[in-house]
Amino acid sequence: MKEVACPHFRSAFLAAIAALLFCAALSHSQSTSPIFSASPAYREVTDETGRTVRVPQPVNRIVSLAPSLTETVYALGLQDHLVGDTEFCDYPADAQKKTKVGGGINPSLELIANLHPDIVLVTKAFNRLETVQSLENLGISSYASDPHTVEEIISSSKKLSDVLGAPEAGATLAGELKRRLANLQQRIGALPPKRVLFVVWTQPLISVGKRTFIADALRLAGATSIVDSAQDWPQVSLEEVARLQPDLLVFAESHSESASPAVEALATLPGWSIVEAVSKRRIAVISDAVNRPAPRIVSAIEDLAKQLHPDAFTEKSESNKEKIEKDNPAPNHRPTNHSSVSPGGLRARMPISGGCACVR
Repeated sequence: MKEVACPHFRSAFLAAIAALLFCAALSHSQSTSPIFSASPAYREVTDETGRTVRVPQPVNRIVSLAPSLTETVYALGLQDHLVGDTEFCDYPADAQKKTKVGGGINPSLELIANLHPDIVLVTKAFNRLETVQSLENLGISSYASDPHTVEEIISSSKKLSDVLGAPEAGATLAGELKRRLANLQQRIGALPPKRVLFVVWTQPLISVGKRTFIADALRLAGATSIVDSAQDWPQVSLEEVARLQPDLLVFAESHSESASPAVEALATLPGWSIVEAVSKRRIAVISDAVNRPAPRIVSAIEDLAKQLHPDAFTEKSESNKEKIEKDNPAPNHRPTNHSSVSPGGLRARMPISGGCACVR
């Protein structure tokens, strides 16, 4: 009897244990099922060079390897997530307080890795492919931007906001920039453009090609470059500039301490006196924001437009007193030449005529 009952008892006991294990497994499966419905740890996006990039979610830690991208992060209000940038990232001032990882060309991969970024932001024009590949080997995601026009700068900022998890901020920023440019075109769109020479460097003389975002910025400001080149940064002869005789020379302010002579001394340089815009000081100086494909470039465009077409920004309605004074100027009164910056004004602003490297 014992021999018969014992196997039955064992079978019942094992069945009970199996049932308990099944219930426990089912309970564990049900309690952990939300993991499968949660957001994935990574999101795949396509950057502006066509690369497929796996971006960790959410993006909490950002490293920027280009000044333009640092500015864009700030413009999107995501500066608290920026844990590192380059030595050239100097705007806004707070960007200088971020941990520096070296230059854009040869950043320190060790410093970047120690910051544990979710994503590293790069640009095709400023950073090297080798840097991107090295980051990939370290398991660090990187996203590249590559805008070539002002419109693309705006759309690039909007795309970046989506990648970084702030699409609303990007949409708001893009809308505001487009509104400002539309208002600007309402003022100057019908006016003939000024013929200008944008000076990147003076010795040798380097300007911008027609396919650069700077040339596009000039166009939006109501100007056209006298340099018609497919090269991005063509070298131009003074003789050619003298033959074309631009209405104005346009310089971007530079903070480089090592750059040579200031703009007001340009006429003293050999050969420059043959350029009428130099001898007559028809020079416009704008923010170095024009050198960077970032949202702040719109401010530089607005500034240049006001210097090139000042009458478009004066109030159309005049009081009787203002009209009388305008029609009957006081004796020995010299009207202001709004199409240029006076030497005194240039000395006050102290831009650099030696040129400015376009730090992107």
